[in-house]
Amino acid sequence: MSEIEKESLFSKKNKKLITNPLSIDNPVTIQVLGICSALAITVSMEQAVVMGTSVLAVVALGNVVVSLLRNLIADRIRIRIQLVAAASLVIIVNEILMAFMPDMAEKLSVFVGLIITNCILMGRYEAFAMMNKPWPSFLEGIGNSLGYCWILIVVSFFRELFGTGKLFGQIILGDSIEKTGMYAHGYMNNNLIILAPFALFCVAIIIWVQRSVNKSLIEK
Repeated sequence: MSEIEKESLFSKKNKKLITNPLSIDNPVTIQVLGICSALAITVSMEQAVVMGTSVLAVVALGNVVVSLLRNLIADRIRIRIQLVAAASLVIIVNEILMAFMPDMAEKLSVFVGLIITNCILMGRYEAFAMMNKPWPSFLEGIGNSLGYCWILIVVSFFRELFGTGKLFGQIILGDSIEKTGMYAHGYMNNNLIILAPFALFCVAIIIWVQRSVNKSLIEK
């Protein structure tokens, strides 16, 4: 991909950098990247939102940093520089979580650190930021991060709601111990939904829906 020519900040081409990853070029369901975190941390919506926001910060800001340095980086060390940029941003994100959300930082623990090796992140740095200007790189980073984030939120919605009867830790379906709400009518939490295999099953359903709605994706 060649450098993007001078154009308005929100031209049609730039808008596609945000909208395409949300649907027809989604990093999780189309490119099949970042699946591990979709399986591991989507047991609650709070974790999904925090993880998605963390990835957004690291990918979008990292894209800008890599883009600014792209003409100064020797080809033989470009991957190392990208890893340094990613590691620095991940450390900052992790320190912020530990300072303001210590409980969430403990729950996500190693998964925040593993953002460094997230295929989405390294893919965006290498495939786009290294060959484009900072503004398009920033938008492209936001687009792919949001595409990743909404998948996590949808998966965690079903896993938390039907696995524990809660959303964001708040009781929605009733008290399973006191048998109130839906539990009073015989509903029981489905423990299978809490397990990682259901997350993969849920992602598969999303892929099926996407390809059913957009026939052009069937060839991909």
